[in-house]
Amino acid sequence: MSDCKRVYRFGTDAQGTRVTEGDKSMNFVLGGKGANLAEMSRIGLPVPGGFTITCQTCVEYSGAGNVWPEGALDEIVAAEADLEARCGKKLGDASDPLLVSVRSGAPFSMPGMMDTVLNLGLNDDSVQGLIAQTQNPRFAWDSYRRFIQMFSNVVMGVDADLFENALTQARLVAGVRVDSELSAEDLQELVETFKGIFSENVDAALYPELEVADGKPVFPHDPELQLRLAIQAVFGSWMNERACIYRKQHGISDDLGTAVNVQAMAFGNKGETSATGVAFTRNPADGTKEFYGDFLVNAQGEDVVAGIRNTEPIADLKTTPGLESAGEELERVFLTLEDHYRDMCDIEFTIEQGKLWMLQTRVGKRTATAALRIAIEMVEEGLITREEAVSRIDPAQLDQLLHPQFDASKKYEALASGLNASPGAAVGEVVFSSDDAVARANEGHKVILVRWETNPDDLKGMVAAEGILTSHGGKTSHAAVIARGMGTPCVCGVERFHIDAAEKVVRIEGSERVLHEGDVISIDGTQGIVVDGAVDLASAELTGDLDTILSWADEIRLDETCGHANHVRVNADNPEDAELALEFGAEAIGLCRTEHMFLGDRKNIIQSFILSDDETVKQQALADLLKVQTEDFLAMFKTMSGRDVVVRLLDPPLHEFLDDPRELEVAITKKEAAGANEEELAALRTRLRRIDGMVESNPMLGLRGVRLSVVFSDLPLMQVRAVATAAARLIKEGVDPRPEIMVPLVSITAEHVQIREVIERVIAEVSDEEGVELNIPVGTMLELPRACMVADEIAHYADFFCFGTNDLTQTTFGFSRDDAEAKFIPLYMHKKILKDNPFETIDTAVLELVRMAVEKGRATNPDMHFGVCGEHGGDPKSIKGLFNVADVDYVSCSPYRVPLARLAAAQAKLEAKRSA
Repeated sequence: MSDCKRVYRFGTDAQGTRVTEGDKSMNFVLGGKGANLAEMSRIGLPVPGGFTITCQTCVEYSGAGNVWPEGALDEIVAAEADLEARCGKKLGDASDPLLVSVRSGAPFSMPGMMDTVLNLGLNDDSVQGLIAQTQNPRFAWDSYRRFIQMFSNVVMGVDADLFENALTQARLVAGVRVDSELSAEDLQELVETFKGIFSENVDAALYPELEVADGKPVFPHDPELQLRLAIQAVFGSWMNERACIYRKQHGISDDLGTAVNVQAMAFGNKGETSATGVAFTRNPADGTKEFYGDFLVNAQGEDVVAGIRNTEPIADLKTTPGLESAGEELERVFLTLEDHYRDMCDIEFTIEQGKLWMLQTRVGKRTATAALRIAIEMVEEGLITREEAVSRIDPAQLDQLLHPQFDASKKYEALASGLNASPGAAVGEVVFSSDDAVARANEGHKVILVRWETNPDDLKGMVAAEGILTSHGGKTSHAAVIARGMGTPCVCGVERFHIDAAEKVVRIEGSERVLHEGDVISIDGTQGIVVDGAVDLASAELTGDLDTILSWADEIRLDETCGHANHVRVNADNPEDAELALEFGAEAIGLCRTEHMFLGDRKNIIQSFILSDDETVKQQALADLLKVQTEDFLAMFKTMSGRDVVVRLLDPPLHEFLDDPRELEVAITKKEAAGANEEELAALRTRLRRIDGMVESNPMLGLRGVRLSVVFSDLPLMQVRAVATAAARLIKEGVDPRPEIMVPLVSITAEHVQIREVIERVIAEVSDEEGVELNIPVGTMLELPRACMVADEIAHYADFFCFGTNDLTQTTFGFSRDDAEAKFIPLYMHKKILKDNPFETIDTAVLELVRMAVEKGRATNPDMHFGVCGEHGGDPKSIKGLFNVADVDYVSCSPYRVPLARLAAAQAKLEAKRSA
C-alpha cells in the first residue's frame, strides 16, 4: 500500500471545530479548488464540509488503465464516513439524507472544461427524506431530476439534449415558460421520464455494477456506487477533448491530473430566500473597483453559467427581499478574500434560506485591460509592490490590447446590443456551430461563432473564431469566461437575436433583417454591440495603464544592479516598421533582413543579376540595387538615429527571387499553343534552363547565407557599400546612424574571416570617398550547431553574435520548419513526443547551444554583445530562458511583440533576482 495521503478533509466537525488539513499552497496536490476550499475554511469563512481526493490519485488511476491504486477506495470510504459524522447525516438516508456535490479541481484554473455532479445521494428513498426534512416537495423532486440528468450525462455519457428535450416537453405540457414554474407533480413525472431515458441509452454491458431489469440498466440506487462512479467520471474528464484543447491553448501539462472535491450540498433552489451566484471582487472586464457578477434566485449554480435564465447583477443582491443580510455578508467576504489573497478573486456562492455558503474562490481570470488596471490600483492601495504588479501580468495576454477596435472616425449603426463580455472587435462570417467554425477557418475565412449559448464542447470553434456572440448568458457565462481568457472579442446576452441553429438563421426582434450563415457581421466586445456588415477596424495604442506597467517593466529589466540589462530590439526591414517599433518601445533594430528590400518592383533587378550572362547587364543590376538599397538605408538609419541597426547580408537561396519553374513551363506551353514567335520562346526556354540549373535538393542547407557572399562576391560588396554610403551621408547631415553588419549562416571561422576582410575594405573605401570616419561593427549570425561549437574561435574576429534560433532549431533537430509544422509536429505534440512546438518555444538543447556559444564567445572577447533575433525572441517562455539561462544581452522580435517582450524581459530579471 502506498504511504502517500490521498484524501484531505476541509470544514468543521459536528462541534464546529475546524478540521481542515490543507491550505492554498497545495494546489498541485489538492487542485486549485480544493486548496482554496481548505484556505477559506482555514480563515473562518462559511464553507460546507467535505474532502478532496488528490491530483496524484487521478494520475495513478489513469496511468493504471482506470484501476484504483491500492488503498485509495478505503481512504475514500473512511472520508465519506467522517463527513457523514461531521454533518450528522448519511448518504441515501430515507429520513434525513446527506447530499453531496462531486467536482473537479485541477492545479490550474480550467473553467467549464471538466465535469461536475450535484445532489449525489438522491434515490427513491432519500428523496422522500428530503421532502420530510424540507416540507418542500417541489424542491426535492427538482433536485432529484437535476441529479439524474447530470449523473446520466457526466458519468454515463447520455446525450444531454435528450433530457433538455424532455424538459422542454414538460414545460409545454404544463403551459409554463421556465423550469422554476413547473410544479412538484410535474417534476416527479419528469424524474420517471429521466429514469427511462437513462435505461434506454446506457449500455448495461459497459457497467456490470448496475442492476438490470427487463434487460435494461436501472438508474443506480446505491449512493456508494453513485459516488464511486462519479469520482471515476471526474477523473476521466481530465482527458476529455475540451479539457485537452484548453490545456494545449493555455500551455498546461497533461501530466498534472485533477483532484476531486466531495462536498456537502448547499441549496440555492429552496425558494425565494435562496440563491446562487458567481462574482468577482473587481470587474474582470475592465478592472473597475466594484463588486461584479451575477446571481439567480431559487436556482442551482449550473443555471448561472449555463445561461438558461437571465441573471441579476450582484449589486442588486443586498436589496433583494429575503437576501439582504446574506448580500451584506458576501460583500464582507469579498473584502476578506481580496485582502487575504492580495488579488482580484473569483467567487462561487450559494445562499440557502438566507444562509451564505462559500463554494469556491480562486484568483480570477481577467482581460488584459483589467489586469493592468487592477495591478496599478493595488500598487496605489499598498496591497502589492511594482515588482509584484509587473510579475502578475501575463505577457501573452498583452496581445489583447493590440487587438483592433472599431474605427472611431467611421460611422456605423448597431444592429443589436448585448453585454460587453470580452474586449476587442472582430469582423467575420456568421457560423452556427463549432465544427463549422473550424472548417471555415481552415479554409481561410474569418468567422464569428453565433450561438444561443456556448458550452465546453464548443471550445475548438471558439478558438477558431475571430469573435463570439451569444443570445443568452451573462458576463460570467461560459462564453464570456473562456473568451476573456483567450483574448477573443465576445458579446453575450444579445436577446434580440433569435437563433435557429438548425436552419442556420438569426431573426432579429424588431427588425426585418434575417442573418444567414456566411453573412458578415462585426462585433465590439468592448461596447457590447453588433453591426451588420464589415466595420473598419483600428489598431490600439500603447497608452494609459499599459504604458504605466511597461514603464515599470523597463525600469526593472534595465536595472544593472543584478546582472546586465535585458534589452529588447525589433526585427524591421522598412522605416514604417521601425517607426511602429519605436512607438512600442523597441530600443534598436536587432535584425534588418536585406532580402526583403529586393521584393516588389525590385524583384526584376535581382533577377537580372542572377540570370544574365552579360557582365554589363549584371553590373547595371548591381548599380540599380546599390541605388535603391542606399535609399532604403538612408531612411532606416534616419528613423533610428542614435540607435543600433543590425543589417544582415543577403541570406536566402537566390532561387527564392526567381519565377516558379513549373509556372514558367505552363506559360511556355500556352505561348507555343498561341503561336508566339521563336525568339520569344527561345528566351523563355533559356530562362527556364537557368532557373532549373539553380534548383537544389535541400535549398535551406544549400547556397545561401555567407555562402552567397563567397560565391557571388559582388553582392556583399554592393550591400556593404550601400550601408556605409548611407551612414556617411547621414553623418554629414548631423544624423547619428549606428549600423552593424551581420554575416549570416557561418559555420566555419574562415568564412567569417574572409567576408569580414571584404566588409572592412569596402567601409574604408567609402570612408575615404565621403571624407567621414566610419566605425561599423561586424558580427556573426549563429544558426548552425557547428558555429556554436567553435564560437570561441569565431569570437576572435566578430564584434557581436546574434542567434538565428529558427535555423538553429531546424539544424539541431533536422526538421524542415515548413514541412514539420504542417505534417508531423502537431501529431508529435498530441502523442507527447514533444511537449512544445520547438519553433514557438525554444527547445532545451537549442537553448544549451546558445548558452554554450555565449560562454565561449564571452571568454574570448569580453566586450562582445549577444542577441537573439529568431521567433523565440517574442515568446515569453523562451525570453526568460534566453536571458536567465543563455545570458544574452537582448532579444529581437516583430514590432507587435515588442510590448510583450519588454514585459517578459522584466519578469526574467525578477526571476533572476529571486534566485540570486
